[in-house]
Amino acid sequence: MRLIYLANIRLPTERAHGVQIVQNCEAFAAAGADLSLWIARRAPAPELRGVGDVWAHYGVAPNFRIRCLPCLDLLAWVPGRTDIWAKIAFGIESLTFALAALVAALFTPADIYYSRDPLVLALLAIFKPRRRLAYEAHMLAQGHIGRGLQGWVLRHVERVFTTTRHLADDLIARGADAERVQVAHDGVRRARFDPLPTQSEARLAVGWSGVIVGYVGRLQAVGFDKGAGVLVEALAPLAGISLGLVGGPDEAAEGLRARWRAVRGSDDGFLYAGQVAPEQVPIYLSACDICAIPSPENTFFAYHSSPMKLFEYMAAGKPILASDLPALREVVRDGESALLLPPADVGAWTAAILRLLADDDLRGRLAANAQALVWAHYTWDARAHSILATLAHHDP
Repeated sequence: MRLIYLANIRLPTERAHGVQIVQNCEAFAAAGADLSLWIARRAPAPELRGVGDVWAHYGVAPNFRIRCLPCLDLLAWVPGRTDIWAKIAFGIESLTFALAALVAALFTPADIYYSRDPLVLALLAIFKPRRRLAYEAHMLAQGHIGRGLQGWVLRHVERVFTTTRHLADDLIARGADAERVQVAHDGVRRARFDPLPTQSEARLAVGWSGVIVGYVGRLQAVGFDKGAGVLVEALAPLAGISLGLVGGPDEAAEGLRARWRAVRGSDDGFLYAGQVAPEQVPIYLSACDICAIPSPENTFFAYHSSPMKLFEYMAAGKPILASDLPALREVVRDGESALLLPPADVGAWTAAILRLLADDDLRGRLAANAQALVWAHYTWDARAHSILATLAHHDP
């Protein structure tokens, strides 16, 4: 099967979707697809401009091709902004990438054109038969234009793959054919965690020590806190327990550091690694005692988010504390493979941290159950085989 994955992203990118896309492309290719990843020709973030080998940066095999398509990258002129000018810049960049993707696709035959981008698929649907188009949905579009565009795509692609059951149901309610929708949760690349360094080896490598509650991933999403502030408050009364953060942006981390200093009186115990290469993440996870997902309670996180950090925590064999949200309950169960807590209840998070640290058996049981679950059901390889089997079944 010749598969072209069209993604309006820059590579390398500081955002998690780059990891998800690249690791999925590797898995598709390993499963037998002849795959090309088409991305936007955009300058990387300043902290990633020294990356020369994308495959090495993401720790994947170079078993697929990458093609950069031209676009008007006005986003480079409005970094970090969320005002009307940033929206206009994003719209222009998205439209020019989609037009470039359309022109390239018209002259490049493929069995499947696969994308997360409704605008790209909407244009392709005008010229390509439905049976050639597949949509991987990660959110429910908002706004009049977004809803209309996503609805058009749902009615004009052969298959829709969603990252949660709740998102699948919402897209079906929006017009998708239930027979053409398949849930495909995010997952993990097994080779990244096999072998995994011991906690002692990991701590020596990263320079961390003590009792550590860890969080890996972006600290903000479109300007709002992804919940790490709850961890700062929950750990405030727990002297001798550190908070380990891996990810950015730096300004968000500095805000959390200021809050930590205000409640603790010093920076002691605030461990911040910043943005690290994806292949280094398992080392930091191994250095932690507990891993946390304090996602806020909003529609996206509650129903549509399939956070990769959850599966990476599971793969690392760490006890997990997570917000008690429907999307997370699709994967883990309270008391079996994680402890699920009210998202903003600081007291509940403090109590759960103390409970885990006091109960070796509970920590071990939660970690072992979560690790067994992820290897049985949530690897990129298993996901790729399932998606390709579905696409092959519908390809004449």
